Amino acid sequence: MTLQNRVLPTGEIRAIPARGTFTGNRGVLHDDQRRLGTARWRHKAWITCALQFKDFHRVPMTPGRWTELFFLDEAVALAAGHRPCAYCRRPAFIAWRAAWTKATGTRAFAPDMDACLHKARVRRDRSQVRHAAVADSLPEGAFLLWQDRPHLVTARGIHPYSPEGYGAPLTRPEGTVTVLTPEPTIAVLRHGFRPELHQSATGRTS
Repeated sequence: MTLQNRVLPTGEIRAIPARGTFTGNRGVLHDDQRRLGTARWRHKAWITCALQFKDFHRVPMTPGRWTELFFLDEAVALAAGHRPCAYCRRPAFIAWRAAWTKATGTRAFAPDMDACLHKARVRRDRSQVRHAAVADSLPEGAFLLWQDRPHLVTARGIHPYSPEGYGAPLTRPEGTVTVLTPEPTIAVLRHGFRPELHQSATGRTS
C-alpha cells in the first residue's frame, strides 16, 4: 500500500510510491489505519532525518508513533520548512546552526530557530508561506516556482522537480519570481549551508 507520506517542495503531502533520500518528523499525524489525518504538524520542530541511523528500524506509520515523512532530497525538505535533525544528522545540524548564526548575528537554540521557521513556512490554514525575490539573487539549494512548477536552483541553472528526480537544467529566469523555500532558510543557504541533493541534480550516477 502506498502511504500518504511523501512531501513536495510546495508543502503538500502526497501518496507517491517513489522513495526519497531523507525522512522527517513533525509528530504523529496518522491514525490506526495508517492514514494521514487533517493535522500537518504536532510541534514546531520539523526535522530532516537520515534514512538509516545506527541499527534503528521503523515501520512507516506504525500506530501511535511519529509519522515518517519522506523527501526526494534535502533541498525539498528545506523548501517544505524542515531543518537538519540534531541527533541523527549532527554534522549537518552544526553546519546549519553555524550558517544561521552568520545570517542573524546571534547563536540561536533549536527551539528559537523552529519558532522563526514556523512563521515563515506555513499559515494556520496549512497553506505554504511564499515570498518574492529576484531570481539571480537566489542561492543554490533554493526552490522557486517557474511556469507553475517547482524548480531547484543550482549553479547549472534551474532543474524542474518531479517526485522521481530532477530534469535537465534550464536557464535561470530573469526578474522577480515566487520562492518556495522559507526566507530564513534562504539566508542560511546564502551563508554557507549546503543541502544534500539528489543525484539527478548533481550529475552523479551513484
